[in-house]
Amino acid sequence: MRLHLATLLVLAAACSAERPTVPLGPPLPPLPPEAPAEPASATTRALVVHESTGGLFMPEQVPSVLDDLKRLGLKVDPAKLSDPLSPLLASIVNIGGCSASFVSAGGLIVTNHHCAVLALQFNSTPEANLLRDGFLAPSEKEERSAGPTARVYVTRALHDVSDAARAVLTAEKDDLLRERALEKFEKTRIAACEKPKEGIRCELKSFYGGLRFFLIEKLELRDVRLVYAPPSGIGNYGGEVDNWRWPRHTGDFALFRAYTGPDGVPADHAAANVPYRPPHHLELTKKELVEGDLAIVAGYPGRTSALSVAKEVEETVGWTYPRRLKMFEAYLAAVEAVGATDPDAKLKGTPWTRRFNNFRTKHQGELEGFAKGNLLARKRADEQSLEAFIAADPERQKRAGGALEAIDQAVAKRNEKREQDTALSAEILMPRLVSAATLIVRMAEERQKPDADRDPDYQERRVPDLRDELDALDARYHPKLDAAVLTLALTRVLSTPAAERTPALAIIAGPKPTEASIQAAVSKLYSGTTLADAKVRRALFDQATPAELKKSKDSMIRLAVSLRPLIKEAEERQDRFTGKLLLEEPRYEAALLEQKGGRVPPDANGTLRLSYGVVRRPANGGSAFTWLSEVVQKNQNKEPFAAPKALLDAAAAKRFGPYADSVTHDVPVDFLTDLQITNGNSGSATLDAEGRLIGLAFDGTYDSVASDWIFLPTTRSIHVDVRYLLWVLTNVSKADAVLAELGVKAPGR
Repeated sequence: MRLHLATLLVLAAACSAERPTVPLGPPLPPLPPEAPAEPASATTRALVVHESTGGLFMPEQVPSVLDDLKRLGLKVDPAKLSDPLSPLLASIVNIGGCSASFVSAGGLIVTNHHCAVLALQFNSTPEANLLRDGFLAPSEKEERSAGPTARVYVTRALHDVSDAARAVLTAEKDDLLRERALEKFEKTRIAACEKPKEGIRCELKSFYGGLRFFLIEKLELRDVRLVYAPPSGIGNYGGEVDNWRWPRHTGDFALFRAYTGPDGVPADHAAANVPYRPPHHLELTKKELVEGDLAIVAGYPGRTSALSVAKEVEETVGWTYPRRLKMFEAYLAAVEAVGATDPDAKLKGTPWTRRFNNFRTKHQGELEGFAKGNLLARKRADEQSLEAFIAADPERQKRAGGALEAIDQAVAKRNEKREQDTALSAEILMPRLVSAATLIVRMAEERQKPDADRDPDYQERRVPDLRDELDALDARYHPKLDAAVLTLALTRVLSTPAAERTPALAIIAGPKPTEASIQAAVSKLYSGTTLADAKVRRALFDQATPAELKKSKDSMIRLAVSLRPLIKEAEERQDRFTGKLLLEEPRYEAALLEQKGGRVPPDANGTLRLSYGVVRRPANGGSAFTWLSEVVQKNQNKEPFAAPKALLDAAAAKRFGPYADSVTHDVPVDFLTDLQITNGNSGSATLDAEGRLIGLAFDGTYDSVASDWIFLPTTRSIHVDVRYLLWVLTNVSKADAVLAELGVKAPGR
């Protein structure tokens, strides 16, 4: 468990999941009948019969579903979907944990508006609030840095290293040493991968619980600039009221540009840098989208849990999600209370409130979906079936016997300290200054070691990124907000049974903590530190030794030094747990693949995946599209339904141009499909049968969120229509230069 700054700002693992394409367990309850099909028109046609079973497929698995894709109308060369380095898929990139795509030869990148929140907040002040007002760079020279932590990753190569990695794992008998052995293997392979290539970042990714491993080479573009983001009255229209809901009327899109040094090599942000010239980019569709059309999403989904065992589902339903929901409610109230009287605190708290609100709603929907789909009962039935399959053959018994029981025991052992470890990592270390101090102390400790022996997150290859995280605090840290978050974290620990409390509480607030002692301790911490000064943070990060930090008089540094043994213990517990799973999960998942004939996508892990389906209305009826006229009808001239005047004026004047539907004579805003997405898919390219961009995935419906664990036939994903993006650029923002770069002719001004 690597507790460095980049992972401490929010919950360490907001789990979600993908379901195998082969039905498992008892049948699902019947669906409500769909509404009768509308007469054929530009927005609906006689539908191809399609019962989606979900799945986030690796490109190499596309041939296994090719017959289905062809039946749904696939026209693009299948090789462009099965080869992750094809010109089509090479245009799909990762940006700040979201998915995105190159859409011009000049390095223009399209993604979701909500993926631009940090960049907008970084460039905002209470007087010039880009989160509220949006941003358009009149020219390339006026594009703004997305911040020192912004990165775009472009996949360049993949190497299957499964045999070598598995040999390392099976040779080690101790669980902790097994995890350490894989870590050493990872560092060695990454060093060899990156050494001869400037600007290349490599990572080792495991699939099927460690049954397969790929070493992935990615071009890292470090100068990322904001080109365009609509006002919140477009990009976040409906806010939390409409989040995870349909019908939806959100223009969730934004544009960035990647830059390199003048020599074409990735470089830090600098005035002399030039736009990156991608070898490939997507083309925008010129066809009208209608219900029943094939839709393919290509992106980098983060994490799913469809292959989790029943014990993990039981823990999620009974403990993890209920705890998180209470946590989100508490921190939302705390952040909003501080922001209510301080505009700067409200602005700097926006990334937290957006994320907490999003996951709160998602987890609520997941729990309801779990109950509706009988997830736990199905998981238990699946395991009984798998265990019978294993027991039926002596060779299978030898390969996989006892794996499920061993995983259950490992989960139970980890849970002995789960409250202590979660309170420490997900709450006490969440305040930005506490995280910064923790990072400085850990960096000083790791700097004493040879680079090859360091924790992977603190090797020299990672130091520039960690330094950028510290520098970014200048635009994200607010003392009142930070203190309120830490006070709440400690108060919540105080409210737990004494046996479950993390020792961190006593370290901070004394051996007999009270609410009063917590308040006093937090006040003393923030009044006795100088880490709010970027120069102080940078100097300590670059030069401090453990001995110097132990003698420090800075209150935050002293706290981080005191907490380090607790963090180290938590890391070791997690590493031991991981080491056990690295032995048992491959045995379990290999047996599952054998039982299901191999057509089971691995759980998402941040690597390139494809999902497919058709444009389709909700299961209980309604339309598969929303429209500009509905945006106007929904407008209340106040948040979260505050459409910009320019939009209302253009709609009233019916300046629709080529973006209007030929039958409704209205501009489509969002559309639904029956394919599967999850967190990390935000901003993913939605492609038509010819491989052209028709929209961007940005959300799912409320009754779809459980598909991260169990795919329900009611699942629907929400996409912003590329026609709405172009209409806004043309008629609301008048972004003629951007339109020209996209190959669209703007009307005469």
